[in-house]
Amino acid sequence: MEQNEQTAGCPPRGPIAPALLAWFYRHRRSLPFREDPTPYHIWISEIMLQQTRMSAAVPYYLRFMEALPTVQALADCPEDQLAKLWEGLGYYSRMRNLQKAARVICRQYGGQLPASLEELKKLPGIGEYTAGAIASIGFGLPAPAVDGNVLRVFSRLWRDERDISTPAAKKECAARVMAQQPPESAGDFNQALMELGGLVCLPGTPDCAACPLAGLCSSFGTPDAARLPVKAPRPQRRVCPVTVVLAESRGKFLLSRRGKGGLLAGLWQPLLWEEKLDSPVARARLGALGLEPEDWQPLPSARHLFTHVEWRMEGWQCRVKPAPAPEGFVWAGPEEIRQEYALPGAFKVYRARMLGR
Repeated sequence: MEQNEQTAGCPPRGPIAPALLAWFYRHRRSLPFREDPTPYHIWISEIMLQQTRMSAAVPYYLRFMEALPTVQALADCPEDQLAKLWEGLGYYSRMRNLQKAARVICRQYGGQLPASLEELKKLPGIGEYTAGAIASIGFGLPAPAVDGNVLRVFSRLWRDERDISTPAAKKECAARVMAQQPPESAGDFNQALMELGGLVCLPGTPDCAACPLAGLCSSFGTPDAARLPVKAPRPQRRVCPVTVVLAESRGKFLLSRRGKGGLLAGLWQPLLWEEKLDSPVARARLGALGLEPEDWQPLPSARHLFTHVEWRMEGWQCRVKPAPAPEGFVWAGPEEIRQEYALPGAFKVYRARMLGR
């Protein structure tokens, strides 16, 4: 074989759309955004599903839609309310880009998402994949929607040895999707590919016995079905030690809002320092804030993974003598933390302690 044939693989043994769509119509999951696939619903669901499992995203989607049923409602939503709706979903830049895009849509498109692949891609937070999903599922336009599931399915169908994380591989996959996609069923075809990758053509060992495309797949019956796709390893995350102090006074805990830039921008957090402090230094830091700690007890350690950083958290819980909140901080009770102050999932272990769980 020539080198380019080795890397690009072999095409499937026939068109995949008939068998794939027949399987999808029999086995597709009933999901709220599929039952009412408006462009707005597809947009919000696709953004939520980035880096989030379906089972975790659906309750957030339902709550979000109840609170913000239209693009205009999203554009007008107060920042703290939006953060509470997103609390625990992570990757908060998604949330901020949603609102930026909603405001552009209201200003430039009368509150309706544009029915154009190119115009969709100009909106904040909407890339090639999300634009393709909205265009095809929400508007019925022929367009590719190539996510990780689709890349995995097509790398196995073609027995493709290329690194799927490269722009060239993604571009080639999009071209292959369009070559197989029936224009009259673009949205269903794209959803079927995603569903196949989510239920059958799984990472690691796929369930080839249940695959409607087994007879067409170039990897079927070979070790490549489990070995593919090829993907370069992620670079190691930088480890950042974090010292947390849950300072309590009269049943309320000390919180501060993070700055407008960097990780978890604009969200609330317990008292912390992004460095490792021993007990005397941490107590001295509280004293510098005008707080006198009592009942100093160690907290359980916790860790949280961001894209490029791993937080390794440890610290203490203490009562402090009654005092006004230092500048830039607030005292918040359990009910206020539940209803008003959005604490990211990074602090879920400590949030549970503040809520008395």
